[in-house]
Amino acid sequence: METQIVLLLLGVTLVIGVSFGYFLRWIISMGKRGSMELKIKQMMLEARDEAKKIVSESEKKAEEILEESRKEIKEKEKQLKKLEDRFIKKEEFIDQRQMDLNKEEDVIKKKLAEAEKVRADAENLDQQKTLELEKISGLSKEDAIEELLKQIEKNTEEDLLVRMRKLENIGSEKLENRAREILTTAIHRLGNFIASDVMSTTISIPSDEVKGKVIGKEGRNIRAFERAAGVEIIVDDTPGSITISSFDPVRRQVARIALENLILDGRIQPAKIEEAVELAQKEINRIIKEKGEQAVYECGVYNLDPKLVSLLGRLYFRTSYGQNVLQHSIEMSHIAGMIAEELGANVSVAKAGAILHDIGKAVDHEVVGTHAQIGRRILQKFNVNEDIVKAMQSHHEEYPYETLESIIVQVADSISGSRPGARRDTVENYLKRLKELESIANSFEGIDKSFALQAGREIRVFVTPEKISDLQAKKLARDIALKIEQELKYPGEVKINVIRETRVTEYAR
Repeated sequence: METQIVLLLLGVTLVIGVSFGYFLRWIISMGKRGSMELKIKQMMLEARDEAKKIVSESEKKAEEILEESRKEIKEKEKQLKKLEDRFIKKEEFIDQRQMDLNKEEDVIKKKLAEAEKVRADAENLDQQKTLELEKISGLSKEDAIEELLKQIEKNTEEDLLVRMRKLENIGSEKLENRAREILTTAIHRLGNFIASDVMSTTISIPSDEVKGKVIGKEGRNIRAFERAAGVEIIVDDTPGSITISSFDPVRRQVARIALENLILDGRIQPAKIEEAVELAQKEINRIIKEKGEQAVYECGVYNLDPKLVSLLGRLYFRTSYGQNVLQHSIEMSHIAGMIAEELGANVSVAKAGAILHDIGKAVDHEVVGTHAQIGRRILQKFNVNEDIVKAMQSHHEEYPYETLESIIVQVADSISGSRPGARRDTVENYLKRLKELESIANSFEGIDKSFALQAGREIRVFVTPEKISDLQAKKLARDIALKIEQELKYPGEVKINVIRETRVTEYAR
């Protein structure tokens, strides 16, 4: 009985607890629901305020933009108004100008009519004057022209007499030249060895058939070769040889290599000749580099810039009073080294200063200044030791002697240059005259290139056909002749050949 009562109480208690828990849960959920609704209402209010604020700011910005747009429109209207006023003024000016032009046109027409009338009157007067002159002189028009030509011949008679005197003096000039040749030969026999090909180089030809190919049909190949290489080809009766003549040793060596390669190839024609000359020029550049390297190695001068060594190699093709400049520099370097060793000076500086003393001669035809000044700038550009620069710059006393080595280099230069047979003044003057001939020709506009040939008795000038016409070419030849007569002294005559050639090339594919 008691157990039943306890179980009943537990059941009632359980029901009451469950009911209370459910009620409590309902109250809590209702509270949460109310709070969520409040939050949502709060957020909606805040969103409305934010939207009002954004709309207000947008309206304000829109007003500002509209105001700026109105200002810009007003400014544009002002500018357009100004442009309109300017166009109106221009139109008025153009109208006025047109009226002035019309007036000027009328005036010009009147003047032309007057001029035409004056010209007709002048022609009538000229005819009347001619008739009167014929009556007075008793000569017809043709007779008067013939008389005028006779007068011109008389006026130019003095020029013809001057040329005749020149021809008469050729005999005595030849005798003087022969005397100079005898003196030069005597000096050469007393001096040391000097290369014989100062002005010419001989090429061996295997057969007369090859010589005929070199000449070409009607001399076409020889003319093409002479133009491309800038030398003169001498083909005489000497069997098995052709002579290349030029005062420029570089041109002569380029021609020699090109001609030898053409003979080996066997295909000798103008196009092949130009290609061979270009290849020979590249070969000469290689030889220049090798000669420079050989020179510094022989003299024991190291640590020089390769470009400076190549410049030194160019002296292999340069002569000074008939003496090879590179050989002269090598000889000087050995002499300077021996003197420096005896005097206790810096041997390496003395030898380097001696071998580089004439480096300016490699480019003195391209750069303004004496070769000592040019050489000094070259060495400074390549950052050569300042002691070497001081040693080389004073060899002609253009700069003061600052070191013992500079005196040694000057003494070595005097010893190498003044030894018997080392130099020949006549050869240097001769080469100088030929270079002056080319310089005079190149001083005119429209010149492509020019070459002095036949010991200075002829100069060939190649002009650019687009710049010089045939008539201008004739005038150019006369102008060059007059300038040579005014500026140079020379025996005999100098023949000026102006060559104008137009070449068109096309390919069939």
